[in-house]
Amino acid sequence: MADKDSVEKYLENNPQFAKEYFDKKLRVEAITAAFTEKLDIKDPSSYKDVSQIQEATIIFDLIKDLQTEQVMEKSMHKVLQRICMLVNADRCSYFILRARNGIPELATCLFDVTPTSKFETNLVNPSAEIVFPTDIGIVGQIATNKKGVNIPDMKQNPKFSDFVDKQTGYTTKNMLAAPILSGKDPLGVVMALNKVGGTEFTKADEDLFNKYLNFATAVALQHHTNYMWNVESRRSQVLLWSASKVFEELTDIERQFHKALYTVRTYLQCERYSVGLLDMTKEKEFYDEWPVKLGDVEPYKGPKTPDGRASEVNFYKIIDYLLEAKEEIKVIPSPPVDHWALVSGLPTYVAENGFICNMMNVAADEYFTFQKEAVDETGFVIKNVLSLPIVNKKEEIVGIATFFNRKDGKPFDEPDEQITEALTQFLGWSVLNCDTYDKLNKTEWKREIAQEMLMYQTRATLAEVQEILNTREKFDSEPEDCDQKEMYKLLRANIPEAKDVDLLEFHFSDFPLSEFDLIKCGIRCFFELGVVEKFKVPAEILTRWMYTVRKGYRDITYHNWRHGFNVGQTMFCLLQTGKLRKYYSDLDAFAMVAAAFCHDIDHRGTNNLYQTKSAAPLAKLHGSSILERHHLEYSKTLMGEENLNIFQSLQKRQFETVQHLHDVCIIATDLALYFKKRTMFQKIVDATEPMTDEKEAINYVSNNPIRKEIIMAMMMTGCDLSAITKPWEVQSKVALMVAAEFWEQGDLERTVLDQEPIPMMDRNKKDELPKMQCGFIDFVCSFVYKEFSRFHKEITPMFDGLNNNRAHWKELADVYQAKLDAIANEKKKLEEAETKKGHFKITLYKRGKEGSPKPAQYFKYAEVGERA
Repeated sequence: MADKDSVEKYLENNPQFAKEYFDKKLRVEAITAAFTEKLDIKDPSSYKDVSQIQEATIIFDLIKDLQTEQVMEKSMHKVLQRICMLVNADRCSYFILRARNGIPELATCLFDVTPTSKFETNLVNPSAEIVFPTDIGIVGQIATNKKGVNIPDMKQNPKFSDFVDKQTGYTTKNMLAAPILSGKDPLGVVMALNKVGGTEFTKADEDLFNKYLNFATAVALQHHTNYMWNVESRRSQVLLWSASKVFEELTDIERQFHKALYTVRTYLQCERYSVGLLDMTKEKEFYDEWPVKLGDVEPYKGPKTPDGRASEVNFYKIIDYLLEAKEEIKVIPSPPVDHWALVSGLPTYVAENGFICNMMNVAADEYFTFQKEAVDETGFVIKNVLSLPIVNKKEEIVGIATFFNRKDGKPFDEPDEQITEALTQFLGWSVLNCDTYDKLNKTEWKREIAQEMLMYQTRATLAEVQEILNTREKFDSEPEDCDQKEMYKLLRANIPEAKDVDLLEFHFSDFPLSEFDLIKCGIRCFFELGVVEKFKVPAEILTRWMYTVRKGYRDITYHNWRHGFNVGQTMFCLLQTGKLRKYYSDLDAFAMVAAAFCHDIDHRGTNNLYQTKSAAPLAKLHGSSILERHHLEYSKTLMGEENLNIFQSLQKRQFETVQHLHDVCIIATDLALYFKKRTMFQKIVDATEPMTDEKEAINYVSNNPIRKEIIMAMMMTGCDLSAITKPWEVQSKVALMVAAEFWEQGDLERTVLDQEPIPMMDRNKKDELPKMQCGFIDFVCSFVYKEFSRFHKEITPMFDGLNNNRAHWKELADVYQAKLDAIANEKKKLEEAETKKGHFKITLYKRGKEGSPKPAQYFKYAEVGERA
């Protein structure tokens, strides 16, 4: 058997054989053994001569760390140890690059790493970090220009700063350093200091350093990627959860902030945070300024917010969130100036300047007076602070959010600033929700107050009710103390009978009656319908409602209480005399007549188009059927008043039906909708006309709610236009009132809107009224009453009245047209005569020019003619 020396000598003399042998026989076993056994280095000074298999062991060991190690600092520590061995450096260090308050800085992460030093010794505690900006020293230069350096003599380098040496007592002689980059962004700087056994690091050392720097880069990149993923994940979760909670709570800013901040607490990764809410008062009360103006009190000269708030920075409430151990939330109203969250002066500073302040090791800060000991009974000690303003959409600072002590002990960095800034910005913008909600509430309260004032002015007084329902005179009692049946009898006795005032006639005229009489007649309509006692409408409520409806109509030319009553009377007449009642229930009839009385309540004397052109508040509130929707809202307001609600005894479903029928009836009076519904109405008439069995027709209509509503809507149109069907003596007067109101709107269009009105509203074309009335009858009215007369022959008197009035208007239109024709003919004759005279003068002038005698009288005539 060959001995060791002879084998070694043979292999040295036959290198090709040795290579082939190891490639075929020993590669797997040798590499496996090298990769699995722990590397034991006894003499670091000779480590540069390590074999390739041993170097592969180092590489494989580093790769395993990358796969298994979760703590970046531990993996980086192993890399630095190997770099220190490879280049034979005295020690290595790793500086991380971060940013706070928008300023990049370098901080010690792993310091004084040697091949044999322990990780715990080299890891720098956050409270003991050496931190300096990137414009200081060679390390700062490397982080800025992103290039590595090999400096043989530090004292000869002008960029060298002994800042760290003075901090540690170490003397740096030479340096090998390079940045760790993520793309073009530096993450940190790795440095090897003081070559052992030499005066400087060689080119071979530099190559080895750069080679193994790739592992440091891989470690740092892996950590950076994970960290940034964590940052973005936390940011998205913060925004998502805060958004969901912010929109859950709109009542006030305090509850809104509390819900949002408490929900996202786990994603902020700090031990504690507080929110100081600022007093948003911009102007002091005048009586608070008196002492200052009198000179008794010095004007406030302290810090103020940058948004121009008149008062000092005043935190009216602090919400304190303790997230360590047992979670706790404290709300401190009117906190004292020496409260631990305010005593440092940092929140006031942020409120005054609007800056983001990120501070580390606050106990050593000289500008702000942070407590160095525990702030409260929990034993909490402030180490690092991140404070941000909460700014709303108006760029007003509404609060200050301050975060204390990052959970991993490190200072808050730029990603922390970005996460918390995104949160505070979102909170600030969400204040708009509270402001809008508050404005809506105030608007609603103002509306309620205005409605209360309106109802007070328009609601019938007790004295007015007594004018009709005179219980004091008859029973010597107030209405509420009287028996309801007795009051019904009294009320019936005090209102006119239907036949005495022609309430059941289509030719009814309100002219012989006073407005007060019309109130009584309106009450009579409900008694005739049989709904007062059936639906238990209190006599006092019915009287007050009817009187209040009358007071709700404005004193304008046409769309006043008389018009409102006429529409209600015509609806009553269509149901009773026109025999349309058979299609509707008693509740339907009750609602339809009530809606008809209210259909134009609070009309302004101008139409929907004028509301839009003049940008009236009603036009802004209602997009379509502007006035009709206003009348509807007014009528529902009356239903909302307990002492005015004639439907108060109805069940919930019945009351909802009444409100829906009010919608149908009142909105149907918009003539813009008339042309949409008349085809549907005509189809119903066509379907029922051939039916000989009355029950069949009733079932066809009454069993279909849509058909009932279509007929109801057309009934409202017929009621609204019913003045056109009245006897000529009535219709002619009413037409002049309608025209007068139109002309008043035309005057407004000229003076206010600076626009020319249409002919119907132009008082300069009032002589064309008969012609326009004929056109209105033909284009709009004729269809309504013709179809109703087909639908029910009992309604024929309305159609006959319409045709009779058209004949009268046509007669007047023809007279006016005859006058226009006569004027036109006379004008034509004058023009023809003038033309002949002009021709005669030209002929004479031509003859004179040919040399014929020109008598003196000719010249005189010609001169006069030319002047003429």
